[in-house]
Amino acid sequence: MRVGDSLLKLLGLCLLAGVLLAGMLFPVVGALGVASNRASDTIDSVSADLVSTPQPLITTITDSAGNPIASLYDQYRLPATADQISPTMKAALVSVEDRRFYEHHGVDWKGTIRAAVSNQTGGETQGASTLTQQYVKNYLINVVNRDNKVEQSKAQEQTIARKLREARIAIQLEQKMSKEEILTGYLNVIEFAYEVYGIGAAAHAYFGTTPDKLTVSQSALLAGAVNNPVLYNPWRKPSETLARRNFVIDKMVENQKLSPSAAAEAKKEPLGVLPKVDKPAANCVGAGPEYGFYCQYVFEYLEKVGFTEDQLKTGGYTIKTSLDARATQLAKQAAEAEVPKTQPGIANTMAVVQPGKERHQVLALVANRDYGLDPAQGQTTYGLPSRVANKFGAGSIFKIFTTAAYLEKGGGIMNVIDTPTSYESQVFTGGGKSCKRTDKPNDGDNRKYCLNNAGKGYPPNMTVQDALGTSPNTGFVILEERVGMGAVVDMASRLGLRETMAANSYGVTPDPNSADDRNRMPQSDFFKPTQGNPAGRASFTLGPGPVSTLELANVGATIMSGGVWCPPTPIVEVLDREGKKIDVNEAPCEQAVAEPLANTLATGMSKDDTMANGTSRAAAQSVGWNRPMAGKTGTTQEFKSAGFVGATPQYAAAVLTFNDSPKPQGLCDTDPPRLCGTGGNIFGGKVPARTWFAMMSKYMEGMPVAPLPPTDPRYLDGGDGSKVPDVTNKSQQEATDILQGAGYKVVAQSRNDARKKGTVVAQSPRGGAIQGETITIFVSTGYVPPPKTSDVPPTGDPGFPDPGFPGGPGNGGGQPSIPGRPGRPPITIVPPAAGG
Repeated sequence: MRVGDSLLKLLGLCLLAGVLLAGMLFPVVGALGVASNRASDTIDSVSADLVSTPQPLITTITDSAGNPIASLYDQYRLPATADQISPTMKAALVSVEDRRFYEHHGVDWKGTIRAAVSNQTGGETQGASTLTQQYVKNYLINVVNRDNKVEQSKAQEQTIARKLREARIAIQLEQKMSKEEILTGYLNVIEFAYEVYGIGAAAHAYFGTTPDKLTVSQSALLAGAVNNPVLYNPWRKPSETLARRNFVIDKMVENQKLSPSAAAEAKKEPLGVLPKVDKPAANCVGAGPEYGFYCQYVFEYLEKVGFTEDQLKTGGYTIKTSLDARATQLAKQAAEAEVPKTQPGIANTMAVVQPGKERHQVLALVANRDYGLDPAQGQTTYGLPSRVANKFGAGSIFKIFTTAAYLEKGGGIMNVIDTPTSYESQVFTGGGKSCKRTDKPNDGDNRKYCLNNAGKGYPPNMTVQDALGTSPNTGFVILEERVGMGAVVDMASRLGLRETMAANSYGVTPDPNSADDRNRMPQSDFFKPTQGNPAGRASFTLGPGPVSTLELANVGATIMSGGVWCPPTPIVEVLDREGKKIDVNEAPCEQAVAEPLANTLATGMSKDDTMANGTSRAAAQSVGWNRPMAGKTGTTQEFKSAGFVGATPQYAAAVLTFNDSPKPQGLCDTDPPRLCGTGGNIFGGKVPARTWFAMMSKYMEGMPVAPLPPTDPRYLDGGDGSKVPDVTNKSQQEATDILQGAGYKVVAQSRNDARKKGTVVAQSPRGGAIQGETITIFVSTGYVPPPKTSDVPPTGDPGFPDPGFPGGPGNGGGQPSIPGRPGRPPITIVPPAAGG
């Protein structure tokens, strides 16, 4: 060795000795209260972070019965208390990592000096960090700075400055925490192989056991792994792991924590780990093929109401959902029975919602596809049943909205409407099977909207109720002319298609910079009257736009809830890591239409499954269905999708069957259904209705037969309607003036919402109300607060149907339908001016 090198190393040792001496004096000085400079303030801050920053924990999602269905996490950690960790595990860790742990005050100065001298003089590299110091470093890396690579790197720098800073924090920590708390904290924060964190998760992932049951050999293996979990990975490096385990066992003997004979027996044991590391999926794939779509909706729903992805993956929440396991299993079976999961290009989706005037709980979300990562096995992670996934529409199901708007304007379900075989509109232009205007034969751009009924045999006129049951196209386009497109399109949003109507004609968020109206405009604007199209687009009642299966089911729930719309929620309650209830910022329910209107509309939709030529009658008869219900089928142009929405007073559900291939084609109702190019013969009364009745007949077997809600003469025979002005998106003052000017009283309530402060974001009632009634407007506060703990204790039974309801046949037949009145002339409604 050169003389210069020796002198430099000697100088380095002298400097190190001075630093270490200062460090040794720090506890005394700190105790006297004189360490109050900026450096000490920084140390205090970091020490406080160690005490206050919560460890990332697993969020658990459960079904309505409290059974776990999925885990969400960033770090797989199962926290354990001191008494839940075996003494053997603690002894193994102390023996190999810090045998003087119970003697020092955070820093082992004797070991530190020994290691420093060895490292500086070229001897074997030694660490000498105590468990307290390692706890500090690992907490900074794995918890405090887990998303900050720069700070993580600083926490691992091999510098004297970092060591001294770590030592000072360790000393402070020992003044705030007991030895048992530090040891337990360390065992909960340390990382093992495959991103397993903490002794609880490691015991499960490595050995399929709990930390209180760890044996000597198991404890020694885990204690040895914390030094280098990559090198001592028992699945990839078994020989290195075995040698390290036995080394730890020897250290336990040396530290008088284990007898030589017990050590010899422990060394004879194999590694004993599971065939592969056992930890759940960190996302909704872990919910499996049946529950995965529901889990995904839970995650996306909570993000919409204010939770962040990081909170959901680290918060350690327990999220109790309204998922009904039996309903989900039956729906999944019914969807796959009609369309096999691997059938190319055809998705069959179903959503089930429980009506109510305070909550609309989502019970099931399924598809014939499995939720998963392997497309070859019929798997996908795209939210087929919940998102606006059907790009081809729901077809004639949208006639519900035309009917509701007609009733609100003054019509009744027993009014007779014209249903000619074909129709040339004198109001709408473009689209359909276009024909030139006879008064402008040379104007090729100015065309009438022309259409035919889908089948033959329709009478020239019929009641609205019969029209809903048999679905003539012409009659509902005529109603659109009389009511006005604005009212019809708005009704779709009001009754439940909120996200559907906010999406553009491709089913995604509108692009305001696009020159294509279909891309630039939400559907809520695209179909309404515009300057270039003053009457609006008549095709809306034929349901050509993208739509969500879940939102269609919620339309049924709104109708069966007396016209009360509520967000389709999967949430029963959210508890934090301490078991305290979290307030969830869910949208308020709204009286979307007058209750008598909704009740009468349900009866208006009650003949789809009962009248001789009802569009879902064959499907209902195939399972012996005999319950009163509201239903509507739909089929789109070129047979690229079809659907059915049905509702009883207890449950509402929708089924959409649609092309999910990259090349749109028609669907043929073969066995099994298949893509058939430009042809097709699928209808809403086929695959969708058969899926619905197969599931609901089994699910509701043995339940009481409930009658439809009572009708109201005003909406049976028509009369003077009273429409509440729509004041959403207006300022509070403007909205108040408008409503008071229309003869209503106004009450304002604050609503946490990200839209501009003072903006009206919702109103109730919305649509129809009697003069002089009070209208509640919900006014935005301009922000969405983070989730917070509620003072309300966790609830018990949310009022869901008992999955174990005793079986047995139904005890009643269908409600008799109201006789038609073919002699009654239709009422006259003056359509609104262009733009309305």
